[in-house]
Amino acid sequence: MIDAISTRLATGIKNTVSDHPASHAVLKFAIAVILNVSFIILLTLVVSLFTGRTAEVGLILISFALLRQVSGGMHLKSGTACVLFTTLLFTLLSYVNVSNMYVEIMNVVSLTLVLWLAPIGIERQTRIPKRHWTKLKIIAAALIVSNIVLCSPVIAASFLAQSISLLISWRGVKSL
Repeated sequence: MIDAISTRLATGIKNTVSDHPASHAVLKFAIAVILNVSFIILLTLVVSLFTGRTAEVGLILISFALLRQVSGGMHLKSGTACVLFTTLLFTLLSYVNVSNMYVEIMNVVSLTLVLWLAPIGIERQTRIPKRHWTKLKIIAAALIVSNIVLCSPVIAASFLAQSISLLISWRGVKSL
Protein backbone atom coordinates (compact mmCIF):
# COMPACT_ATOMS: atom_id res chain seq x y z
CA MET A 1 0.00 0.00 0.00
CA ILE A 2 2.67 2.52 1.03
CA ASP A 3 4.82 1.48 -1.91
CA ALA A 4 1.95 1.99 -4.35
CA ILE A 5 1.02 5.40 -2.93
CA SER A 6 4.62 6.62 -2.89
CA THR A 7 5.11 5.41 -6.49
CA ARG A 8 2.01 7.29 -7.66
CA LEU A 9 2.99 10.46 -5.80
CA ALA A 10 6.58 10.36 -7.07
CA THR A 11 5.34 9.82 -10.63
CA GLY A 12 2.93 12.74 -10.24
CA ILE A 13 5.70 15.01 -9.00
CA LYS A 14 8.03 14.01 -11.84
CA ASN A 15 5.25 14.51 -14.41
CA THR A 16 4.36 17.92 -12.99
CA VAL A 17 7.95 19.09 -12.43
CA SER A 18 9.91 17.08 -14.95
CA ASP A 19 13.13 18.99 -14.30
CA HIS A 20 13.01 18.32 -10.56
CA PRO A 21 16.58 17.44 -9.50
CA ALA A 22 15.57 14.35 -7.50
CA SER A 23 15.18 11.09 -9.36
CA HIS A 24 11.92 9.15 -9.31
CA ALA A 25 13.53 6.57 -7.00
CA VAL A 26 14.72 9.22 -4.54
CA LEU A 27 11.30 10.89 -4.48
CA LYS A 28 9.56 7.55 -4.01
CA PHE A 29 11.85 6.63 -1.10
CA ALA A 30 11.41 10.01 0.62
CA ILE A 31 7.63 9.90 0.22
CA ALA A 32 7.53 6.30 1.50
CA VAL A 33 9.46 7.31 4.64
CA ILE A 34 7.11 10.23 5.30
CA LEU A 35 4.02 8.06 4.73
CA ASN A 36 5.41 5.29 6.92
CA VAL A 37 6.04 7.59 9.87
CA SER A 38 2.75 9.44 9.37
CA PHE A 39 0.70 6.23 9.23
CA ILE A 40 2.43 4.80 12.32
CA ILE A 41 1.73 7.95 14.32
CA LEU A 42 -1.84 8.36 13.08
CA LEU A 43 -2.90 4.73 13.39
CA THR A 44 -1.26 4.28 16.80
CA LEU A 45 -2.88 7.45 18.15
CA VAL A 46 -6.29 6.43 16.79
CA VAL A 47 -6.00 3.00 18.43
CA SER A 48 -4.90 4.70 21.68
CA LEU A 49 -8.10 6.75 21.71
CA PHE A 50 -10.04 3.48 21.89
CA THR A 51 -7.73 1.90 24.48
CA GLY A 52 -7.48 4.99 26.66
CA ARG A 53 -3.67 4.82 26.58
CA THR A 54 -2.95 8.01 24.62
CA ALA A 55 -0.48 9.48 27.13
CA GLU A 56 1.49 6.23 27.24
CA VAL A 57 1.46 5.93 23.45
CA GLY A 58 2.72 9.51 23.17
CA LEU A 59 5.67 8.66 25.41
CA ILE A 60 6.39 5.53 23.39
CA LEU A 61 6.19 7.33 20.03
CA ILE A 62 8.69 9.95 21.19
CA SER A 63 11.09 7.74 23.13
CA PHE A 64 11.24 4.98 20.52
CA ALA A 65 11.77 7.45 17.67
CA LEU A 66 14.53 9.32 19.50
CA LEU A 67 16.45 6.15 20.33
CA ARG A 68 15.85 4.72 16.86
CA GLN A 69 17.33 7.81 15.18
CA VAL A 70 20.64 7.52 16.99
CA SER A 71 20.95 3.75 17.32
CA GLY A 72 19.61 2.24 14.09
CA GLY A 73 18.07 -1.23 14.10
CA MET A 74 16.03 -3.75 12.17
CA HIS A 75 13.73 -2.96 9.24
CA LEU A 76 10.79 -4.87 7.88
CA LYS A 77 10.53 -5.61 4.16
CA SER A 78 7.45 -3.52 3.49
CA GLY A 79 6.20 -0.22 4.77
CA THR A 80 2.75 -1.63 5.36
CA ALA A 81 4.17 -4.46 7.50
CA CYS A 82 6.16 -1.88 9.44
CA VAL A 83 3.09 0.26 10.11
CA LEU A 84 0.99 -2.69 11.27
CA PHE A 85 3.74 -4.28 13.39
CA THR A 86 4.79 -0.98 14.98
CA THR A 87 1.20 0.02 15.76
CA LEU A 88 0.57 -3.33 17.41
CA LEU A 89 3.89 -3.18 19.30
CA PHE A 90 3.32 0.36 20.56
CA THR A 91 -0.23 -0.47 21.61
CA LEU A 92 0.98 -3.50 23.58
CA LEU A 93 3.87 -1.54 25.12
CA SER A 94 1.42 1.11 26.32
CA TYR A 95 0.05 -1.47 28.78
CA VAL A 96 3.42 -2.13 30.46
CA ASN A 97 3.04 -1.26 34.13
CA VAL A 98 5.76 -2.87 36.23
CA SER A 99 7.58 -2.03 39.45
CA ASN A 100 10.64 0.19 39.55
CA MET A 101 12.89 -2.87 39.88
CA TYR A 102 11.72 -4.19 36.50
CA VAL A 103 11.99 -0.72 34.96
CA GLU A 104 15.64 -0.60 36.06
CA ILE A 105 16.28 -4.12 34.74
CA MET A 106 14.84 -3.08 31.35
CA ASN A 107 16.98 0.08 31.45
CA VAL A 108 20.16 -1.91 32.19
CA VAL A 109 19.45 -4.46 29.44
CA SER A 110 18.72 -1.65 26.96
CA LEU A 111 21.83 0.25 27.98
CA THR A 112 23.97 -2.87 27.61
CA LEU A 113 22.63 -3.60 24.13
CA VAL A 114 23.04 0.01 23.01
CA LEU A 115 26.60 0.26 24.32
CA TRP A 116 27.45 -3.01 22.62
CA LEU A 117 25.66 -2.65 19.25
CA ALA A 118 24.64 0.93 18.47
CA PRO A 119 24.64 2.34 15.92
CA ILE A 120 23.82 -0.52 13.58
CA GLY A 121 22.10 -0.62 10.20
CA ILE A 122 22.28 3.14 9.57
CA GLU A 123 24.84 3.11 6.77
CA ARG A 124 22.26 3.77 4.05
CA GLN A 125 20.02 6.05 6.11
CA THR A 126 22.27 8.78 7.40
CA ARG A 127 24.73 11.31 6.14
CA ILE A 128 26.51 11.35 9.48
CA PRO A 129 30.14 10.34 8.89
CA LYS A 130 31.26 7.12 10.55
CA ARG A 131 33.77 9.04 12.68
CA HIS A 132 30.81 10.53 14.60
CA TRP A 133 29.05 7.24 15.30
CA THR A 134 30.58 7.05 18.78
CA LYS A 135 28.69 10.26 19.55
CA LEU A 136 25.45 8.57 18.43
CA LYS A 137 26.18 5.72 20.84
CA ILE A 138 26.73 8.23 23.66
CA ILE A 139 23.47 10.02 22.85
CA ALA A 140 21.61 6.69 22.77
CA ALA A 141 23.09 5.73 26.13
CA ALA A 142 22.20 9.13 27.59
CA LEU A 143 18.58 8.68 26.49
CA ILE A 144 18.37 5.36 28.30
CA VAL A 145 20.15 6.72 31.39
CA SER A 146 17.59 9.56 31.49
CA ASN A 147 14.91 6.95 32.18
CA ILE A 148 16.75 5.96 35.34
CA VAL A 149 15.64 9.35 36.65
CA LEU A 150 12.20 9.28 35.02
CA CYS A 151 11.61 5.60 35.89
CA SER A 152 8.82 5.29 33.32
CA PRO A 153 7.70 1.71 32.63
CA VAL A 154 6.49 2.49 29.10
CA ILE A 155 9.67 4.36 28.19
CA ALA A 156 11.75 1.47 29.55
CA ALA A 157 9.67 -0.98 27.50
CA SER A 158 10.01 1.23 24.42
CA PHE A 159 13.79 1.45 24.85
CA LEU A 160 14.00 -2.30 25.40
CA ALA A 161 12.02 -3.03 22.22
CA GLN A 162 14.27 -0.71 20.21
CA SER A 163 17.40 -2.23 21.76
CA ILE A 164 16.21 -5.73 20.88
CA SER A 165 15.84 -4.44 17.32
CA LEU A 166 19.59 -3.74 17.38
CA LEU A 167 20.28 -7.30 18.48
CA ILE A 168 18.07 -8.73 15.75
CA SER A 169 19.82 -6.54 13.18
CA TRP A 170 23.24 -7.62 14.46
CA ARG A 171 22.25 -11.29 14.27
CA GLY A 172 21.68 -10.81 10.54
CA VAL A 173 17.90 -10.73 10.39
CA LYS A 174 17.96 -7.29 8.78
CA SER A 175 14.77 -7.57 6.79
CA LEU A 176 11.74 -9.53 7.87
